[in-house]
Amino acid sequence: MELHTELEAHIGRWRGYVQRRQAISPADIDELEDHLRGQVADLQAAGLDDEEAFLVAIKRLGSLDAVSREFAREHSDRLWKQLVLVPEGDAGAPPWRELAVVLALGAGAGLAVKAGLAWLDGAVLARNLGLLVFPFLAGYFAWKRRLTAAMAAALSVPFAVLAVLLNAYPFAAGGSTGVLAALHAPVVLWLLAGVAYVGGRWRSDGRRMDFVRFTGELAIYYTLLALGGAVLTGLTFAVLQVAGTDLEPVLENWILPFAVPGALIVAAWLVEAKQNVVENIAPVLTRVFTPLTIAMLLALLAVLAAAGGLAEVDRDLLILMDAILVLVLCLLLYSISARDPLAPPGLFDALQLVLVAAAFAVDAVMLTAMLTRIAEFGFSPNKIAALGLNLLLLVHLVRAAWLTAGFLRGRCRFTALERWQTRYLPVYGVWAAVVVAVFPPAFGFA
Repeated sequence: MELHTELEAHIGRWRGYVQRRQAISPADIDELEDHLRGQVADLQAAGLDDEEAFLVAIKRLGSLDAVSREFAREHSDRLWKQLVLVPEGDAGAPPWRELAVVLALGAGAGLAVKAGLAWLDGAVLARNLGLLVFPFLAGYFAWKRRLTAAMAAALSVPFAVLAVLLNAYPFAAGGSTGVLAALHAPVVLWLLAGVAYVGGRWRSDGRRMDFVRFTGELAIYYTLLALGGAVLTGLTFAVLQVAGTDLEPVLENWILPFAVPGALIVAAWLVEAKQNVVENIAPVLTRVFTPLTIAMLLALLAVLAAAGGLAEVDRDLLILMDAILVLVLCLLLYSISARDPLAPPGLFDALQLVLVAAAFAVDAVMLTAMLTRIAEFGFSPNKIAALGLNLLLLVHLVRAAWLTAGFLRGRCRFTALERWQTRYLPVYGVWAAVVVAVFPPAFGFA
């Protein structure tokens, strides 16, 4: 059944509200949502419109607090099982089955990277590194969401097309288009993995926001795993060196090729298993880093103002500024995904507006600097790619600032801001695909 946009928005808001009930696991939320959608379909078939069908279905489903309490009574062990390593499996399935699947996929990603290091030279490996890892992550999502064979086959097509383009194009050695393809391919691959994560329901605003939230939580878990692994490896390395054993060849040839991609799969599994635990941390992190990021952006504006003529701004500085703006955008998306959409506007929403305004000011200065450099030195693939990204960021930030200001003034709901973020995300994927597929032949693969 194809639901109308407003009905999808209602269901997305309902799902976001239910997700904040600690007694209800993600699997239970999926079951409740399926039940809700079935009720809506039955009511629509009886002649009710979308709004009426949703309201009646919600009333039949019962009070969310009552549902939460009922789940707590029936599954009280979940309140502490969230802190246990092994998540609950499917009914009748061995409890370690999912862990076995995760470890197998992580080992597969490690073997792929190990083979790539052995058989591919540096530039070719850089272009294919994402292709060696992300299919295994998408495979985990496909297994977790029980994608049909037809949907999995359809999802594999863009992976195959991207692999052909990255390896069939005659990139010039040391050329810009090859580097741009290597940098933008992971963006396309990540969004393809997102399609698997949402179970193919990419049109759903709620599911896209779930993927945004997942991305932020994955970054937290992956960083924690990396830090913990680095400490453990460093201590082991030091002890073995004292004992006269050199661990460096093993570290370079075996541990890192398996640990780095494998940790990504394990981190994704941990996010899925401990979603409620991380959601307690997310609001704290966003409230800590938002004011710090605002201070950083204001400092960057001061640096750019002191740099003199915009044409003389160092190219490396512009590249770093682009990276910072992307990180700011990620923080904005994660902050929005971690916020209770039903809460009234407050001080933190005003800080979000200041953050967006500061990022907009930095982006406007960078665009001016890029246009000045292009007018003076001419076009190049790098300049056009950077210019396109900054234009996309400018549109994103302007609209986000407008909606945030409207929410603070009571002229629009927070869900309008949420929808804008999730509906604009595919634009970045399209631009990344253009850079990978169109830029190389357009610039002679140089």
